[in-house]
Order: sequence, then C-alpha cells, then structure tokens
Amino acid sequence: MNLLNAFTVDVEDYYHVSAFESQVDRSQWGAYESRVEVSTRRLLRLLEQHNVRGTFFVLCWVAEHYPHLVREIHAGGHEIGSHSYWHRLIYNQTPAEFREDLVRSRDILEGLIGQRVTSYRAPSFSITNKSLWALDILIEEGFKVDSSIFPIYHDRYGIPGARRDLHQVERAGGTLWEFPVSVKEFAGWKLPVSGGGYFRLYPLNFTSASLSSINLRLNQPFVFYIHPWEIDPGQPRLSVGSRLSRFRHYVNLSRTYSKLDMLLSRFRFGSLGDVIATQSPNGQWDGVPIPTDIVSTKIVSKIAECQVSGSVNMRN
Repeated sequence: MNLLNAFTVDVEDYYHVSAFESQVDRSQWGAYESRVEVSTRRLLRLLEQHNVRGTFFVLCWVAEHYPHLVREIHAGGHEIGSHSYWHRLIYNQTPAEFREDLVRSRDILEGLIGQRVTSYRAPSFSITNKSLWALDILIEEGFKVDSSIFPIYHDRYGIPGARRDLHQVERAGGTLWEFPVSVKEFAGWKLPVSGGGYFRLYPLNFTSASLSSINLRLNQPFVFYIHPWEIDPGQPRLSVGSRLSRFRHYVNLSRTYSKLDMLLSRFRFGSLGDVIATQSPNGQWDGVPIPTDIVSTKIVSKIAECQVSGSVNMRN
C-alpha cells in the first residue's frame, strides 16, 4: 500500500497565531518584522526537492501584502486555498462577518492567480459544534473542500465525535468534501498526530508510525499540516500569551525542518484535490463530481488514463 496523502500549509506569520491575538492587535501587524516570505520559500524549496505539490491555505492579509509570494506558490504547481483574511476564530464571528471575510479572501486570491479558489481551512480549526453554520456559507459561496474540523477535544478547537475520514458533508444547500485533520485512536483516545505543534513535540518515529497506521490499518489517506513559521527558529520571541501558549508555539522549532525533510521521504504527498482524485479514479467521490479546478493537470491526466485502461499508477 502506498496511498497519496495530503500535504497542507497554513501560510501565516508568527504574529498572526490565535494564541497571541489578545495582545497582538491586528492594526499593529504591519509593525512586526515579517518572516513569512523567507520561511515559505524555504518550505517551497524543500517540497521541490521531494517533488511534492501541496495545498497552501493563504491568510489573505499576507496575500495582499505579499502578492508575489502567492503567485510563486501557485507557479510551483501547488493548490491555493483560503485561510481567511483576518485569522479570526469563526465561532467568535457572526455568519455575516464570516461571509464577508471569506468572500474578501477568496476574491483576493482568485485575482492573484486567475483561477477559482474552492478549498478552505478555518483559522485554528475553528469550525466546531458552535460554528457548523460556516459549512453552509462555504457551500453557498462555491467552496468544494474544507479541512477545518479536528476530531479531538482541545481548549480552542475540535469536534471529538466527528468523522475521521475523508467524506462528503450533506447540508441543506449542497455538498462539501470534508477532509478532517488526522488523528489516531490510542487506548480509547483520539490523539492528534498530523502536524503543527504535535509534529514538533512528538518523536519523528512515533509520528511516522501513527501516520502509517492510518494508511495501512484504516486504508485511508491522512492530512498533514505545517506553518512556515514552524521551520523558522530565528523568528523573534514575543513575550505575549500564556506560558502554555508560548510553549506550544516555540517548542522544538530548531528541529522541525530536519524532521519534515525525513517525513517527506517516508510518505507520498499531494494536494487535497489530488488525494480526492486518487480515492475516486472514475472522477466521482461518493457520486459527486470532482471539481477539476482543484486537481493538478497530472492527476486529471491520470484519471483519464484510468477511464480508458481501467487501471492507474499514481506514483510520482
């Protein structure tokens, strides 16, 4: 078994994180030293070395200030998705405020890359039981894929009882693919194992074994996520947030790049759209057509081969 898994990046800077927002005012974002260009390009080079194309969920405040960076990501063959404009937790917004932010982010990104943007990830995975209405707005605004639900308990996010697999969500206004952030069942608990601070905290072999079990035992692809600031140990240290928040943010930053380099050599990765396509080589996912605008040309051609020959080899 050699499943294709989703590699995703939340493109934001170190001072954008939710854990610091009570003391880092959005009106002051421009006063902080920006590191997002350097760290994102470092990540792009690493992915190029491993021939990996992923999904980059771009915070549109970043996109507006560094439009050339978004174009570089897109030119590298990566899928572009929205990570909102202001990085506000969805459950702290009204539906009208969320829609306004969502549409603003989508329109900025589409204007930069000249292509539809139909994938979304909420800031800090903030689609929870309190904000499931956001799924309806995503569908109404033309989004096809969401990766915002974390099937765990956490003080800031999570739906502990949510499905763990790639699946379609039926809502009154239509259907949306949901690719939840991956977790592993361990002694009756759902353990987050698929990126971010958990990747920095755990030993690499533990992470690899946990992700392998999702592929091999469950026969399912997983979602991995990372932020550019997580491979930037030289970022300024901010004396804001709680001790726990600062620990979560800064733990093992100096080791992340080398661990990520090794992880990329152990698994096959692609974008969210590419993974959906490999899970349904006839061009459907549970009866719903795959939107080809989110699937790479390579994957689309492979689907066509499959339809002609009845088989397909999705290896890089």
